[in-house]
Amino acid sequence: QVQLVESGGGSVQPGGSLRLSCVPSESIFNFNGMGWYRQAPGKGRILVAQITLGGEITYADSEEDRFRLSRDVVKNTVYLHMDRLKPDDTAVYICNAWILSEHYWGQGTQVTVSS
Repeated sequence: QVQLVESGGGSVQPGGSLRLSCVPSESIFNFNGMGWYRQAPGKGRILVAQITLGGEITYADSEEDRFRLSRDVVKNTVYLHMDRLKPDDTAVYICNAWILSEHYWGQGTQVTVSS
């Protein structure tokens, strides 16, 4: 059973930064890709950014200039760096990994942006 463990969420003021981490229970290279989704209160889950096994990174159009996804193969971790956070970024951020059509999800980490 694949497990994805997220950390790094919290409460920040507008304009602040956070770095989210996702550690899978097996090698990141076992997956075709990994990424981050978010789900705001009362809304659906949407893609924030993802990285394929080959290293190709895709961002949601609206977040490319503030968010940056990276991975550390030594630490077996995928990160989401978020800068200039806005109240609209408030959501549960959920790590995702997939192998072909099989998707795996973490429990999520809460990010709250408020003054």
